Amino acid sequence: METTSDAVIAAEEITAAAFDMDGVVTDTASVHAAAWKRTFDDFLRAHARSRGEAFVPFDLRGDYLAHVDGRSRLDGVRAFLASRAIELPGEHPCADARTMTVEALGDRKERCFLDYVRTYGVTAYPSTIELITTLRHAGIATAIVSASRNCAAIVKAAGAAGLFDVRVDGRDAERLRLPGKPDPALFLEAARRMGVPPARTAVVEDSPAGVEAGALGGFGLVVGVDRSGRAAELLARGAGVVVSDLAELAVAGVRG
Repeated sequence: METTSDAVIAAEEITAAAFDMDGVVTDTASVHAAAWKRTFDDFLRAHARSRGEAFVPFDLRGDYLAHVDGRSRLDGVRAFLASRAIELPGEHPCADARTMTVEALGDRKERCFLDYVRTYGVTAYPSTIELITTLRHAGIATAIVSASRNCAAIVKAAGAAGLFDVRVDGRDAERLRLPGKPDPALFLEAARRMGVPPARTAVVEDSPAGVEAGALGGFGLVVGVDRSGRAAELLARGAGVVVSDLAELAVAGVRG
């Protein structure tokens, strides 16, 4: 789909919509970023000290946006470590539980994120909730899609669980062995469960990897939500339209 300045979902063309969770439905992207920084900085500090090297902290814009945002937890760990030329074993070692692994780092981040959620709570973006309500009123099916294994609990905590016909999350990805974004597998599974072909389904994403997944999956409309000044990158990765907030996205063809 070509880029257009008209931020519209046409109900006669789009009969389902799949929403990314973090940064689109729930205001948790910043919580994830903070958890990643705490996790990686603790690791990088110890790693540098053990080698007599200078500590270079995890950068919330450069490192997070380039290597972690939009990816599954373990894919994010692998991508960031590769950017620093750091190699770790993949799973928990049997012989020495003190040895750091990709999985152990991912588990640390998970615990840190959940600690932040318990402390500060979860909120949903009002404009997103309003859009989803409008879509459902128009007879458009809705899905929540996330690589997080905590998707159900987070959406429930945000008071938005009842707004989705379908949920595809990290637990489904593990069970069905679905690859993470930018592979479109999670979104394709959501469309399959809604019984709607990708060509008649909209994908709403805020990460470049997620937008690319929507484009690769052949979805009828890919909406990029730019909350961090990345509109050009979202367009380059395949967004048909980019908005700074979903209040800017209209729904055409809604019957009164």
